[in-house]
Amino acid sequence: MNTRQQEEKIKKVAKIVRELLISEHTGHDWWHILRVWNNARAIGKNEKVNMFIVELIALLHDLDDHKFKKEGESNEPLKAISILQNLQIEKSVVKEVIDIINNMGFRDGKNKDVKLNKEGQVVQDADRLDALGAIGIARTFATGAEFKHPLHNPESHIKKLKKLSQILQNKDKYEKTSINHFYEKLLLLKDFIHTKTAKKIAVNRHKYMVSFLKQFYAEWDGLK
Repeated sequence: MNTRQQEEKIKKVAKIVRELLISEHTGHDWWHILRVWNNARAIGKNEKVNMFIVELIALLHDLDDHKFKKEGESNEPLKAISILQNLQIEKSVVKEVIDIINNMGFRDGKNKDVKLNKEGQVVQDADRLDALGAIGIARTFATGAEFKHPLHNPESHIKKLKKLSQILQNKDKYEKTSINHFYEKLLLLKDFIHTKTAKKIAVNRHKYMVSFLKQFYAEWDGLK
């Protein structure tokens, strides 16, 4: 498949994914996909990667997210597989894309020890960047509201748990709140970034979230 044919396939995948997710209202909508796609293309410019693989993963990575699954549904990314097969993408490419999608999530520390190839690292970094900074904060509260999670409960707060291992061991003791999500995931992400390009961005976005939390607690306690 030549470059022009690859570009046409990417356009078709983007059109399909947009149609499927444009009405989604959590932080995993089409606009999230578009930001990750743009981030991945920007990061990929500085890495020796197959950009066709990178773009396919970026566009399809959340289409079968667990948050969209009903109880008992397969964990396999069946929608992504169907799109790739219907567009007659080579079997080897389909396998690589699906393997990476299956191993790039962060939920409950999942895949924290999985070593992705360079294409997977680029998209994983792009996805994690979108969970940081102002966008990450906005997505957290949008998703929290969708799943009816409380804003904050100081009596069920995991702030004191500093390590992922501690959080995983104690996660069932704490209520699912939007603020707790910062400690379950968001504040940990900067240490799980692979590429130099993404690391620089992640540090700044992490600092922004820390400053937001300081202001949040001050307002919560009536100090500001």
